[in-house]
Amino acid sequence: MDLIWLTVLAILALLVLSAFFSASETALTAASRPRMHALAKEGNRRARLVEALHAEKERLIGAILLGNNVVNITASSLATGAMVGLFGERGVVYASVAMTALVLIFGEVLPKTWAIHHADRAAMAVAPPIRRVVWLLAPITRVVQLAVNAVLSLFGVHVPKGSGVSVSVEELRGAIELHGRDDRGGDDDGPREAQRERAMLRSILELDDVAVSEIMIHRRRVVAFDADQPAEQLVDAILASPYTRIPVWRSTPDNIIGVLHAKALLRALKAQAGQVGSVDIAGIATPPWFIPETTTLLAQLEAFRRRREHFAIVVDEYGSLGGIVTLEDILEEIVGNIDDEHDVVLQGVRPQPDGSYIVAGTVTLRDLARELDWHLPDDNASTIAGLVLNEARTIPDAGQVFAFHSFRFEVLRRQRNQITTLRVTPPAPETLTAADGSS
Repeated sequence: MDLIWLTVLAILALLVLSAFFSASETALTAASRPRMHALAKEGNRRARLVEALHAEKERLIGAILLGNNVVNITASSLATGAMVGLFGERGVVYASVAMTALVLIFGEVLPKTWAIHHADRAAMAVAPPIRRVVWLLAPITRVVQLAVNAVLSLFGVHVPKGSGVSVSVEELRGAIELHGRDDRGGDDDGPREAQRERAMLRSILELDDVAVSEIMIHRRRVVAFDADQPAEQLVDAILASPYTRIPVWRSTPDNIIGVLHAKALLRALKAQAGQVGSVDIAGIATPPWFIPETTTLLAQLEAFRRRREHFAIVVDEYGSLGGIVTLEDILEEIVGNIDDEHDVVLQGVRPQPDGSYIVAGTVTLRDLARELDWHLPDDNASTIAGLVLNEARTIPDAGQVFAFHSFRFEVLRRQRNQITTLRVTPPAPETLTAADGSS
């Protein structure tokens, strides 16, 4: 009888170890890596151990699975031996049924259910003993991993390495999309504030994927002045302009010779005691800073910070003027439009009573996405007119109607080869929801 009780105690101890390994696996894989990193930065030793275990995930999982399988098989073997001694051959069936129920409930489901609901706390609790287990079983898990890789290679499957950064970025994107949404799994996008926060966070991640050519003020809309104009006319025009920094050119608008700051003009006027005709406009302008149109927003933002400048001239591959980009333009890509007393809210867009919009052809797709939440592709075009030209594969005449991406586009005016005005009818909200659900 004493042997039976010893066997029962051994099985119970092994079930406790099985529960420990199961809870450790779930907790360490479900623990929030950002939270662990933040706690580790604050000096939490256990959080550092969790980070170290995450860094060697293959060894971690291998050690936990090895330990779990050893204790489960040992417990089943002891139970089978005890049951056969008591009931004969029928004991094999009794032992199988009993151990399956015990391992499933107490060795798997119960500890994993607890661990998934207390992942961070459980991960920090089990990290020290699991680190020792990983160290002790390292030689065995290394052999097991080599055998696994060898078998996978026979079937042409290769385990990728060095993909942690891209995976982390995708995890971050997923976390952003879940931010503020209904936890019940519905299609509710959450409150308006959460939608704005998601848009801002997405924009930060996309800074390295967007070129300045997609957000710049196109040369057609750039306000610039001829430096050879009489100083009186220039000063009047500059003071009437709503902008603080204005490019000045000579001979041709493509030949930008400097950027004039309103403060520099005021200082020059004061120095000349208000004698406007004595002000040398070209002399007080700062040298222009030219950048290629392929520069990413992230690189340009860093360049703005490094040079302590807010204004750059964008040129194309031929060196011709493409437009201008400012620090404010990049910040608006993150936080949305930053309007001041001189700005016109979404210039070139007029809502109509029937739900359509009269849109100037030069309005950018990114502005429409930001202000009206229109999700139109901007891979091959940056303006609404460019999108119609790209999709139609022809230069349409006034009056022609197109339907792309669930939107209706009617060309109202065309000047030479340029679409100047369109009537855009967005899809009904239920149409958008159905399209999103089917994609």
